[in-house]
Amino acid sequence: MFFDGLCEPRNPGGVATYGFVLYKDNVYLHSEYGLAAEPWGDNATNNVAEYTGMLKGLEWLVDKNLKEDLEVFGDSQLVIQQMNGKYKLRAAKLRPLHSRAKELSSQFTSITFRWVQREDNREADRLCREAYKNYRQQVKPTG
Repeated sequence: MFFDGLCEPRNPGGVATYGFVLYKDNVYLHSEYGLAAEPWGDNATNNVAEYTGMLKGLEWLVDKNLKEDLEVFGDSQLVIQQMNGKYKLRAAKLRPLHSRAKELSSQFTSITFRWVQREDNREADRLCREAYKNYRQQVKPTG
């Protein structure tokens, strides 16, 4: 599973979106994207978006009862290292997301979290940008 998140045009307080893409035996399985938080709100941050991308992918897999060995790839060093227990969890708004991710992770036979460079996470990144573009097209400027 590859996940990503972004917050544009500013972080924090912009439009936070997520994307994830799933492969099984290197064959495309499923992908999704959407809003990660209320646009322009306090929870609209890049880190919330990153966690949301990972959570949405894990939730989809658990819902479909696909809980065998899983490799999770993301370009957020913060999220990956927090999931691996190497970085402390300091931001209060990330605590419930991290707890939910740990809860979901415990349902897999085995799970590993690996950091990848942005170039190796292109599809998940593209999905985040598609979600942002869709939001901007739906919200017409006023005035």
